[in-house]
Amino acid sequence: MNKPFTAKRWMLAIGSGLLALSLAACGEKEAEPAPAGEPAEQTPAAEQPAPADNDTAAQGESRTVTDAMGHEIEVPANPERVLASYLEDHLVALEVKPVAQWSVGEGRVQEYLQGDLAEVPQISYDLPFEAVQEVKPDLILVDSSAMVEGGKYEQYSQIAPTYVVSNDANVEWREELTKIAEVLGKEDKAKEVLDSYNAKAAEAKASIEQAVGSPSAAAVWLVGGKFFVVSENVSSGGVMYQDLGLQVPAVVKEISASAAGNWSEISLEKLVQLDAEHLFLINSDGAAADVLNGALWKSIPAVKAGNVHEYDKSQSWLYTGPIANSQIIDDVVESLVK
Repeated sequence: MNKPFTAKRWMLAIGSGLLALSLAACGEKEAEPAPAGEPAEQTPAAEQPAPADNDTAAQGESRTVTDAMGHEIEVPANPERVLASYLEDHLVALEVKPVAQWSVGEGRVQEYLQGDLAEVPQISYDLPFEAVQEVKPDLILVDSSAMVEGGKYEQYSQIAPTYVVSNDANVEWREELTKIAEVLGKEDKAKEVLDSYNAKAAEAKASIEQAVGSPSAAAVWLVGGKFFVVSENVSSGGVMYQDLGLQVPAVVKEISASAAGNWSEISLEKLVQLDAEHLFLINSDGAAADVLNGALWKSIPAVKAGNVHEYDKSQSWLYTGPIANSQIIDDVVESLVK
């Protein structure tokens, strides 16, 4: 398995607490469920799910769109039962409530979205065919082509029109939002969302500069007793360095140059060299994180200076999208602007 290691794949494998870190191989091994993006065991043709009865999809006019894999898709004019695993942030921003929401294991969901999705049923992140059929979508949005390898696309498309957003497992969120909006006929809403986000980011950047200038910062994730640092151009790195104008520490630049995805493992010894004035710590280990009491951690410059801003896995720092990134902006401003 030789797929890029992205934040999305991280959350599918690790966010559940079923952690088995393996960056060199593909970084998403776990006992159960199976890693995202890895072809599931093929369902024999005789056992493949029959097309679902989707009265909603048959009603009204439809539009033809072409997805990232070149499929021409007949999309309902006003889809009402949209399934979009891991794209719920975009749907909520576009005022579309999904028919089911991404989950791992027993009830492990994107907690920062539950104000909008608390009543939405859950579906396993790897979208088992039978489970997809049960929720009767009239449109399926798939994040990347890696999620439909091994004949999966053909099986999903028997259930409902299936649109693959990107061939890249780590597409930039603005581009992703725009594509999804085009499929849903929500282009005006997407423009409103992007304009609002860009204005908020510009205002936040100005307030940070006025309060503290342009300090250097880094986001570090602690999970399973190991540390990972976010790359400079993606996820929360894109928010901090591109949207808010914070300075990229040399260690982050070094690791980003060879990063295979959003988060890269970093040793505690290397963290000691992290020349960041501020450190945003996403602590998925919680109170059990003994490593945070050790001498090496306490010798990190930002830790010594008392400039560690800690968040837990329920917040949006491990995700990306207009809602997640907007919440990250709020966190950064609250931490830096006194």
